[in-house]
Amino acid sequence: MSIHREVKRVTTHTLTEMKEAGEKISMLTAYDYTMARLLDSAGVDVLLVGDSASNVMAGHETTLPITLDQMIYHASAVVRAVQRALVVVDLPFGSYQGNSKEALQSTVRIMKEAGAHAVKLEGGKEVVESIVRILTAGVPVMGHLGLTPQSIYKFGTYTVRAREEAEAERLMEDAHALQEAGCFALVLEKIPSTLAAKVASSVQIPVIGIGAGSAVDGQVLVMHDMLGLNSDFSPRFLRRYLQLDQIICEAVAHYVRDVRSGDFPSSSEQY
Repeated sequence: MSIHREVKRVTTHTLTEMKEAGEKISMLTAYDYTMARLLDSAGVDVLLVGDSASNVMAGHETTLPITLDQMIYHASAVVRAVQRALVVVDLPFGSYQGNSKEALQSTVRIMKEAGAHAVKLEGGKEVVESIVRILTAGVPVMGHLGLTPQSIYKFGTYTVRAREEAEAERLMEDAHALQEAGCFALVLEKIPSTLAAKVASSVQIPVIGIGAGSAVDGQVLVMHDMLGLNSDFSPRFLRRYLQLDQIICEAVAHYVRDVRSGDFPSSSEQY
């Protein structure tokens, strides 16, 4: 007799409890049903439908070209796969920067059409009005500070942010502003580990790092990078757990050889 065990879903409240208990939060990106199902079953706490889909799924140089419709497409596929993880969806460039009303409209579409659990947006004090507007609709918001890829043309480079004291102070102020606005969590990307540690210890909300050291409350990586599907990208903060590009290429080359030689399909693989 099998006993059915209900899967306990991860919520924004779960992440707060994890921070309070000193438990680290795991987060990875996901963009499609099949991979999201695998990541969820492996126990990842948060799946981020990132606008990094613009790079790893569509081949664009930056995250800027991806549209709201495309983000909804990816998010809906991920949501259908998930039983446990919290699904957070990036608001893409141009869908929230104009005004808070536009930010809310974009968010409502993501929540209604994709069934997402929360949204994430980049920026500090300049996006607080949009965050507050989104929260009035009951939608949880995750913030994002440090290297904000949607602003890459302003920065001009993907180097570490907030090394200088003035920028570090602004980042700390922005982190507190996002917490006060009501964000349930915060991503810090590519900033000095000492600064990330100060931010994580000075705010009550969970802080997820990517290239921000080990003293934060959790870590996030792009799934394609972590699994070695994208060998062209090798920043210091990335740990590759597989070299899937090699494994896949070898498997496909084997398939091609078998087809050409007539070895596939065999008699047992026919009807």
